Amino acid sequence: MDPRREWFETDYYAALGVSPDASDKEITKAYRKLARKHHPDSSAGNEERFKQISAAYDVVGDTEKRAAYDEARRLGPAGFGPQMGGFASGPGGFSIRIEDLGDLGGIFGNLFGDGRGRAGRSGPMPMRGHDLETRIGISFRDAVEGVVTEVAVPDSTSGGMRKVKVRIPAGVDDNGRIRLAGKGSPGAGGGPNGDLFVVVDVAPDADFGRDGRNLTISVPITYPEAVFGADVRVLDFSGDSVTLRIPPGTPSGKTFRVRGRGIATRRGTGDLLVSVEIVVPTKLSSAEQAAIEALRDVADFTEGTSRRQRDAEPEPATLADAAGAQR
Repeated sequence: MDPRREWFETDYYAALGVSPDASDKEITKAYRKLARKHHPDSSAGNEERFKQISAAYDVVGDTEKRAAYDEARRLGPAGFGPQMGGFASGPGGFSIRIEDLGDLGGIFGNLFGDGRGRAGRSGPMPMRGHDLETRIGISFRDAVEGVVTEVAVPDSTSGGMRKVKVRIPAGVDDNGRIRLAGKGSPGAGGGPNGDLFVVVDVAPDADFGRDGRNLTISVPITYPEAVFGADVRVLDFSGDSVTLRIPPGTPSGKTFRVRGRGIATRRGTGDLLVSVEIVVPTKLSSAEQAAIEALRDVADFTEGTSRRQRDAEPEPATLADAAGAQR
């Protein structure tokens, strides 16, 4: 469709689900939400809808284009006629000179020319292309180690989609934004291209977590290992073995730091943070039960608790309460 006609026939605000008086922030927020939902790479992607959303944001997401679009919509579906570089309603209709539109005249003249394929009287004004934004999902390992992949973005030249190679740096955060200079929409009148921003969704890992450049992991230990101390073998993210020395009397939840086994980035390498969790057995043999009962009778398990906790009268609990607490 001729873009000059499309401005009159398409409600870009409705395409983004916002009102014409929406703020720039509201428009950007609506675009990001819809682009993430309809991106062709998503499970419920809709390429045609994604292109409509991108085309709408390309206009109303740009301050100058939005001003020109709003003025064109206010003037009505007049089309562009040959009368002195202005709008015309048709044979015998009204005409408006671009020069009479003040600052907006320069915008219209640059965007649409004078109706005869030429720029306005002030000459072509270079305009920077619009920035684009897309999302990509990567694995936890790719986020830790870095990866080179591709993303699909709208191609304003062909009307389809184009592939852009993107290098994901090691240590990228979930919801992190990567800027690709000059990979956005092409500029007009010799202006520079816009930028492409890639937002990264990092999938969680079954064993490891993140704390900045540090990797975190929880390791189970037995009650005797916590009481008497032990050497526990732990595998770091690369699969290499690390021996962790647990001192006697280690409480559940204590965290140990293994230096230099975290995420390696250009700013430095993090550590591996290992938290130990004491495993409580759920099935006991008769000998094990007898041994634990004997320990209970001779040991003071109140060490380390406050007097208020020891002396407080417990609230009566129903069986249902106890069952819910166990879950």
